[in-house]
Amino acid sequence: MDPLKPRRARRGSGAVTLHEVARLAGVAPITASRALNKPQLVSDEVRRKVAEAVAQTGYVPNLLAGGLASTRSRLVAAVVPTLTGPVFLPTVAALTEALAAEGCQLMLGQTGYDVAREDALLEAIIGRRPDGLVLTGTLRSEAARRRLRAAGFPVVETWDLAGDPIDMLVGFSHEAVGRAVARHLHARGRRRLALIGGDDPRARRRAAAFADEAARLGLDPVQAVEVPAPTTLRSGRAGLRQLLGGATGQAGAGGTAGTPSITGTASTTGTTATAASAARPDAVFCSSDLLALGVLLQAQADGLRLPQDLAVIGFGDLDFAADTLPALSTVRIDGPTIGRHAAACIVARAGGDAGPRVIDVGFRIVSRDSD
Repeated sequence: MDPLKPRRARRGSGAVTLHEVARLAGVAPITASRALNKPQLVSDEVRRKVAEAVAQTGYVPNLLAGGLASTRSRLVAAVVPTLTGPVFLPTVAALTEALAAEGCQLMLGQTGYDVAREDALLEAIIGRRPDGLVLTGTLRSEAARRRLRAAGFPVVETWDLAGDPIDMLVGFSHEAVGRAVARHLHARGRRRLALIGGDDPRARRRAAAFADEAARLGLDPVQAVEVPAPTTLRSGRAGLRQLLGGATGQAGAGGTAGTPSITGTASTTGTTATAASAARPDAVFCSSDLLALGVLLQAQADGLRLPQDLAVIGFGDLDFAADTLPALSTVRIDGPTIGRHAAACIVARAGGDAGPRVIDVGFRIVSRDSD
């Protein structure tokens, strides 16, 4: 047998071991470990031999074993509702880059807006003891909140504001967004407001605040269509057809992404309306830019003049928003800033600095041609 070639017969998982790397490099295992973990303690020649052995064998260090000694895994977990909706991607990208600059890697999980799946994913993450956890939104499960508070690693909730964060919070008020959009449309002369929104908790809170503010302004009850999250262009088109056609029903009663259900608003004032009992809306607030794009396309297909007959406002200010015809008015959320703040919170907490518990990044209504 060639003494320079590693033995391939191994027990267990079959992974290349540090002992094989050391044998191939002609050094002791402890020397190979130092070359990988504390290279300043060995000579250039030893570092070269070990690096060549690693390249030849494809060896990957066991970071968990190193983490047991250092109490650092160099992994940060992030949980998002969906990877198909683009609104969270700038936050994830900025979070990844900021953590990489600190020598940490991001592990990403998706909940699909499902509470049970969210709880199972968090249980798996907690068991692996990452250096930190970044959540999109605030948790709905009180049991999961208790477990994270007891886990002992930094937790940053994002894309939301709450009075009782698990640990740290970076986001904005969805209620403030809903109220601000209602006031904006009222100031633009719109008097018959409607909403097409996802059935996720954050979209519902924006919808409720939007309806409440419209009522406070003395406007007619808001007409609303609720569609399953994640929202799509198709559900935006179908939602507008239902608003204009006056279909009625109960939210969640068999609606799909292509056939949303129409219902009264989630207003805490108790006032509700359906399209059948109200005049055609002159403005629609959508819970995502994808929904708003669908509304724009359907309105044009129906021969409506935009914005003369119908104003449309989205949420998120995605890359395409400024390039639609007409250019889409929307609510801009600075996703990259959220990601960078979240990474800084994790790093600061790991370094022993508590830092601010809540950071409000705010939002901005971007008025273009569609309102």
